[in-house]
Amino acid sequence: MQIDIQSRKFSLTRALRVHVERRLKFIAGARYEKIKRVLVRLSDTNGPRGGNDKCCLIQVKLSGQPDVVIADTRSDLYQAIDRASARVGRAVSRRLKRQRRNIRSRSAPGSLLHYRLGQYA
Repeated sequence: MQIDIQSRKFSLTRALRVHVERRLKFIAGARYEKIKRVLVRLSDTNGPRGGNDKCCLIQVKLSGQPDVVIADTRSDLYQAIDRASARVGRAVSRRLKRQRRNIRSRSAPGSLLHYRLGQYA
């Protein structure tokens, strides 16, 4: 899994980079081989004025699936990263679970035919 971290309107510190990588590796867990690339964009829209303006956008590229994109905005960048990474973990899990369910349903096409013919009625 390739992790690309970009910062906009501020410099990316080593502590921030380590925090992002640790959160994403924790979230990836057993799904590690399904994730091809993760793009993280961190930004501070208001600059030094403060407020709820620290944004974390995470884009996960999965093999054979559309991208999962989650953004979160908070007053603290670490909170935005934590919340966005948790949300992206749940979204990736749902996407992969749906993919497995669709593969299983396509692998047994005869059962639907029997049901329609009234053999299960």
